[in-house]
Amino acid sequence: MSLPEAKPTSAESTAPAVTGARVLAYRGGRATERDDAVAVEEPLDIRVHEGGESLTLAVSMRTPGHDRELVLGWLYAEGLLHRDAPITLVQDPETPNVVILHTSDPHWFLASARTNVTTSACGVCGSGSVERLAVRVGEAVWTAPLLSPALLATLPERLRAAQPAFDATGGLHAAGLFTPDGTLLAAFEDVGRHNAVDKLVGWAVGRKLLPLSNHMLVTSSRAGFEIVQKAALAGVPVVVTVGAPSSLAVETAAALGLTLVGFARAERFNVYAGTPRLQPS
Repeated sequence: MSLPEAKPTSAESTAPAVTGARVLAYRGGRATERDDAVAVEEPLDIRVHEGGESLTLAVSMRTPGHDRELVLGWLYAEGLLHRDAPITLVQDPETPNVVILHTSDPHWFLASARTNVTTSACGVCGSGSVERLAVRVGEAVWTAPLLSPALLATLPERLRAAQPAFDATGGLHAAGLFTPDGTLLAAFEDVGRHNAVDKLVGWAVGRKLLPLSNHMLVTSSRAGFEIVQKAALAGVPVVVTVGAPSSLAVETAAALGLTLVGFARAERFNVYAGTPRLQPS
């Protein structure tokens, strides 16, 4: 798929991902006041510029930082980056919670968005979800050697080592992109698990890396439909999650040829789909 050029924002949000809070901490039945760290959650207003005004396309609750990657990944997941018309993202330092999209064809963009945009929190849910998604995705390609179960078991800890905001707050999800040998290429954190994946996909879109054949997506979250959906659209053939999968995630992975691994922690995991990609035990 040939994607349009998405020019950099004029300014990236510099808001912190972590802020302070004064808490009353109970330990062993005794209470003491102390400072604590909490994850920042703020709205991001995604607007389209048309006719001299900006129209809100969507509002996403997210952790500030890497907003350009978040918007690119979200636009890609919603099928709004398949035109040749370039899109420029503008973020004013004075209003860091607003990103404005400039495109040479705003009428098409808005019409398509009204038809296609879904909530980024849960994807497109329902009995026809897999069939609709299958129309948009290509084959999940894995030509690398078969996956070592021992390697898969180490991926959550490798991602965990790249979560500084979680270390401070315990309140953010993470998504990481790994090579077949377990090398971490990029990782992003956010209060929303789907936002973390969008940031990762947006990072890949900005570097023209799609489709992400022979790559693995690892998340600190459960495996809901939206995680598998975003992986499939980006061409990722292997998805590893720390939490449990949903029935629709398993159905989607099986139908689209993805390997889906859940409950990956402490050298244990379950494989719900795509077992032929693993080395025999």
